[in-house]
Amino acid sequence: MTAMATLWERWGVVLTVTALALPVAAGVAAAATRRRRRLGEPTAVAWYRSCCEVGAVVGTVPWLWMVFTPADGPGGHRLVPLVDLVEVIGRDVGDAVVQIGGNLAVFAAAGFAAAARWRVPVRWIGVAALCAASAIEAAQAVLDIGRVSSVDDVLLNVCGALIAARLGRRLSVPAVAPA
Repeated sequence: MTAMATLWERWGVVLTVTALALPVAAGVAAAATRRRRRLGEPTAVAWYRSCCEVGAVVGTVPWLWMVFTPADGPGGHRLVPLVDLVEVIGRDVGDAVVQIGGNLAVFAAAGFAAAARWRVPVRWIGVAALCAASAIEAAQAVLDIGRVSSVDDVLLNVCGALIAARLGRRLSVPAVAPA
């Protein structure tokens, strides 16, 4: 089975629910924009802020659902940095893309939004991502849900948040003052 077929078999429900939630998220962003407009914010600023806030949630929750879904297998711990990463890269290319890309994406939306919407310093986004990713890996170990708790997952989660935060900072609208 190809990596994409495996991906769909394992995560099709999460992907489908996420796709179905997008119109709801757009409605929430529109409602938040209307509320902000009533409070006197210009339309573009209100829409920008609302989209960043909703996007952070919609872009993060599915990944959290995935990382806390029980897996078949014994689980375990991998505490030596870069060992898992080298092993993943040595496997099937499709599997490596899914594993690395997925770990980079876990906090990417939150990192992007924090840098763009609230203008949080990128280094603090990295610290927050480090704490959150470490908590996820610790919870996976404690909950014993068949997942491998890996320091490489933490490193990739933090890198994803930092890369997205840099993009968010560059793409933020300068006319939007932080609230």
